[in-house]
Amino acid sequence: MYYDIWKPYVPVAKRRAQAARKASRLAKKGHTLSPVVIDGRTIATTFWGKAWCSNLERYSDYANRLPRGRTYVRNGSVFDLRTAPGTVAALVSGSDVYEIEVKVASLPKTRWHTVCKDCAGAIDSLVELLQGRFSKAVMGRLCQANTGLFPSPKEITFTCSCPDWASMCKHVAAVLYGIGARLDKSPDLLFTLRKVDQQDLITSAGKGLQRRRKGPAPAKILDTGDLSEIFGIEMAQTAAKPTRKSRRPRSK
Repeated sequence: MYYDIWKPYVPVAKRRAQAARKASRLAKKGHTLSPVVIDGRTIATTFWGKAWCSNLERYSDYANRLPRGRTYVRNGSVFDLRTAPGTVAALVSGSDVYEIEVKVASLPKTRWHTVCKDCAGAIDSLVELLQGRFSKAVMGRLCQANTGLFPSPKEITFTCSCPDWASMCKHVAAVLYGIGARLDKSPDLLFTLRKVDQQDLITSAGKGLQRRRKGPAPAKILDTGDLSEIFGIEMAQTAAKPTRKSRRPRSK
């Protein structure tokens, strides 16, 4: 019998109160939490977030627990989600507060090299890449099952401190969806999880060019406003230097 069947239901309000108490205790110990906040019912709205969630839902291995996971992440039960290369650690409030760890395997080097080669010349800038602004052909290549950037079930391992013995509990499912929501604000997270450098895609695009420029083309210069929006950092504004106009000799 599944743990979900006989375990008493805990109302959302009680779960939130439980999470708040746990967060308060952790804050007193100096821990800063990073909750997953969903506005409305839509978990992810950007290309990378949607692609992550779609990748989860394409696998039958996860089908039985994903619906409960969606409910949990929407109602704020994932009140802490921290990422590091190849690892996600989270706290989820359910019948109790549970600790979840998700490990994502590194992208095989041969596969990464193939992806970079296939996308060479099609991605012009890091901003374009992280904002998901590229052709359908590139999107299809990056999202390709088993040969793209997104992990398959065998490339994801997870543990949860809850007593549910199922291969994936609803708390883990909530965290996996939480990663999708986090990708909306930090699209570079996917590359961190797969332990690859997104700049490689841009570098490969420049290989094979017949001409060399002394500086970057205007279309490839990263705008300060774009960087602030993507990475959530404040960039120092520098005063633009006046351009010096060349003088033409006066006609006699």
